[in-house]
Amino acid sequence: MAKRLRYFLPTLFACLFFLAPTVVAEEAGGILDRVNEFFEPLHEFWGEWINAPIGRVFFADVLFFTDEVTLPLAVIWLVVGAIFFTVRMNFINLRGFRHAIEVVRGKYSNPSDKGEVSHFQALSAALSATVGLGNIAGVAIAVSIGGPGATFWMILAGFLGMSTKFTECTLGQMYRQTRPDGRVMGGAMHYLSKGLAEKGMPRLGKFLAVFFVFLCIGGSLAGGNAFQVNQSLGAIGETVPFIKEYPWVYGLFLSVMVGIVILGGIKRIAATAEKIVPAMCGIYVAASLFILFKHFGEIPGAFLKIIAGAFNPDAAFGGAIGVLVVGFKRAAFSNEAGAGSAAIAHSAARTPHPAREGIVALLEPFIDTVVVCTMTALVIVITGAYNNPEYASLIENDKGAALTSKAFGGEISWFPYVLSIAVMLFAYSTMISWSYYGERCWVWLFGDQTSIYFRLIFLAFVFIGSILTATDVLEFGDLMILGMAFPNIFGIYFLTGKVRASLDDYWTKLQSGHFKTYK
Repeated sequence: MAKRLRYFLPTLFACLFFLAPTVVAEEAGGILDRVNEFFEPLHEFWGEWINAPIGRVFFADVLFFTDEVTLPLAVIWLVVGAIFFTVRMNFINLRGFRHAIEVVRGKYSNPSDKGEVSHFQALSAALSATVGLGNIAGVAIAVSIGGPGATFWMILAGFLGMSTKFTECTLGQMYRQTRPDGRVMGGAMHYLSKGLAEKGMPRLGKFLAVFFVFLCIGGSLAGGNAFQVNQSLGAIGETVPFIKEYPWVYGLFLSVMVGIVILGGIKRIAATAEKIVPAMCGIYVAASLFILFKHFGEIPGAFLKIIAGAFNPDAAFGGAIGVLVVGFKRAAFSNEAGAGSAAIAHSAARTPHPAREGIVALLEPFIDTVVVCTMTALVIVITGAYNNPEYASLIENDKGAALTSKAFGGEISWFPYVLSIAVMLFAYSTMISWSYYGERCWVWLFGDQTSIYFRLIFLAFVFIGSILTATDVLEFGDLMILGMAFPNIFGIYFLTGKVRASLDDYWTKLQSGHFKTYK
């Protein structure tokens, strides 16, 4: 069956993208148009009755005393948390960086360690949920809204987020459960409920865990699913007009593709991610480097724009705080540091010590934000796509992936076609990982026997993502994923002492040569 699918799916993909425009448009165009009209009322309902009420709470303005600049509560919560964890863990984001690379390379990997996946597979699964359209679409949106200066704050957010990611993923390992069948269950809902119970606060821990689970399920369905479909649709629509005209066809196709993988659980998800993520990152980074080398002399000027814009931005962008907010907001959506989602994937890794997997996890924000996001931002700034009047409609409608496609296409004429495939695969890998995050939360709340219901709901949202407007999905995804940081970071504050003790123990053993090396 697997072999048949391997040959059948590429053929189906080719038929959909190259034969459907001529056959379907002529024979069934009227039906497709009526389907498009049927879904129109959903846009208004989603924005007015779902996004607006939640947004008033999560994005409440901390600077209520001024009308010129807004500072959302969610953003300041992430910034303060990231700074605290960086200092509390004695700048593990710097001193643990080299060791993290050695661990991922397999230098300390023992196949007999308990867990379901390797360090590299866990990192790939977590990266597949972060390296994707947040880097391609989110960065373009951030730079177009906040100007080049938003890039500086994204980089800083990624740097600080490395410590946050270390802390939450170490806790994920410390409080994970191994089922009799060998499956590993872990994540924020486990360390919030159990960790705070150990501190004598079981009710608070339970409340925070349930709060996190609901938000994570929402984040899985929106930011990790519908947003990915919607933004990849924007990029593919630039090269395949049929998909742009009938977007729900793309949603239906992607629903089938996602369904095939998510039925196999974390092992199949990790196996798929470790193949897709390195390949697509390689292609995307190579194209970015080609453009940057082509405009090598303009790179210093681009960095000057980024630094100047970060501290002395144009008044149109809302001042320095406004640019900071845009940068941190998009970085948080991209690398998810503080959201607690990655702890679910890293809890399944084979490791003899919790802190080791936390050190591996700190590579995520660096790869995702410091490297990939910065490259995208430089291309957007150097090409001038962020303030090109010809792309105004893309900026106004939050079509970030399409804007990036235009920026790359202006330098490499044929690259939008490659980017279309890359965007779809980035979206695909992100979706399968977020399906696992959402399912683990669903199962924690409702039991193992109900997991099939979540998978069906998830697949339904794949389809919904193709028919909602980009702004609807972008706002809801931000709300859910940034919202996860409230219960997660609040609970972690009570558990940092245990994480620091685990880190000190691991670092002492590492320095003394306690751990055996294998490569």
